[in-house]
Amino acid sequence: MIKMQLFSTFENNSYLEIAISTLEKKGIMKENIYAIPLDNREEERKLFDTLHRSDGTSLIDIGVALATAFSVVGASVGFELTLGPIYWGLIGAFTGFVVGVVIRLFSERVLKKNKRLLKGKHSEIIVIVECEETQAELVENILWNHFAIGVAKVTSGWKVK
Repeated sequence: MIKMQLFSTFENNSYLEIAISTLEKKGIMKENIYAIPLDNREEERKLFDTLHRSDGTSLIDIGVALATAFSVVGASVGFELTLGPIYWGLIGAFTGFVVGVVIRLFSERVLKKNKRLLKGKHSEIIVIVECEETQAELVENILWNHFAIGVAKVTSGWKVK
């Protein structure tokens, strides 16, 4: 008979324990079921992007929009002020950019701190089940029915006599 290994990931909840007990009831030996907890990211996600890593969040988008708006207003008002429209447009652009970056930093640091954690479901436990090829479909169905996040089958290719 050909041995198979089924790998699956689960969240740490009661469905995992129910799945393991169901596998044992269906004839899978306790020695052939391995549950390994994963270490999740503990450190805080980085706010600034690098050349090799980006999280898709821009810190300058609001700054650029406000720089445009403030420069238009500054240039318009600058016709009546002493320095003229060009200088007041540049002053308005710089001020708008700084205000926009401060707004974005505040929203990322304070308001969205919890959302910067990894999104979606977190795989917390890997379950490895060794079984015979004839039991593989049953084991796979049990894992899916107990809310596995993902399941993969591997045929070991060696035969047991």
